[in-house]
Amino acid sequence: MTDIVQRWSNHLRRDRRRSVHTVRAYVATAERLIGFLTLHYGGTPDLTCVEAADLRAYLADRRGDGIGNVSAARELSAVRGFLKFAGGEGSVPRLKGPRVKKSLPRPVSPEEAIALAEDVAEQAREPWIAARDWAILLLLYGAGLRIGEALGLTGDVLPLGETLSVTGKRQKTRIVPLLPEVRSAVDAYVQICPHGSERGEPLFRGVRGGPLEPGIVRRAVQAARTRLGLGARTTPHALRHSFATHLLARGADLRSLQELLGHASLSSTQVYTAVDAAYLLDVYRNAHPRA
Repeated sequence: MTDIVQRWSNHLRRDRRRSVHTVRAYVATAERLIGFLTLHYGGTPDLTCVEAADLRAYLADRRGDGIGNVSAARELSAVRGFLKFAGGEGSVPRLKGPRVKKSLPRPVSPEEAIALAEDVAEQAREPWIAARDWAILLLLYGAGLRIGEALGLTGDVLPLGETLSVTGKRQKTRIVPLLPEVRSAVDAYVQICPHGSERGEPLFRGVRGGPLEPGIVRRAVQAARTRLGLGARTTPHALRHSFATHLLARGADLRSLQELLGHASLSSTQVYTAVDAAYLLDVYRNAHPRA
């Protein structure tokens, strides 16, 4: 069992090019499944003979741990992938997953996005940290980067030009245009950062000079949205949603938006058509005197 889990981990990392976090989560699911089936069968399980009833029992056990529909659906997806890897296509029993209500991303207005970034910067303890946070949030809203993509940038991207090469999920590289304001923000940070910006080293540094952790940015945004009275869905990732929604509202086509966001499938981008309609409806209701 240990060998199959290790090979599953290697497969996810090397062949599927999954992120470190995804590999860790999928491996943990595989280990939980094996542990459950060992108790369920009373011995070492045969992963090629798992039945739908066994998976229902496993999900019921996980429900007892307090997971909801979304987590259960992800767990079932990981289990299916693991069983297919372990025993082939025919070893995966048919089982309908829990129903998950799809929620639309909630964009913030351009004014709220800038106010959020300004507030985060104003709360920084030192000028270089303020410049760092301002540059990061502008990259999310102005270029549509994920937080992990922004923090994954290194000194190799300097000096910045009109475009930026970004490595996203599954090590897929895309080119995104940079607004002059975004370039200026990053350049201003680089000029005063006390830890340098050598090639191969993280561009955005923590207080002690190490790589900046995403949790620090998320907590700063959480504090800022509380001060500004913004909704709980105003997160760093919401700035990326806002980038996409505002571009679509200004006439961007879905294919171009797909490339800018780095989506592997157009269906992932199509959700923004619904977001755009909802956003415009909110604007109408808030602005029209008879709404």
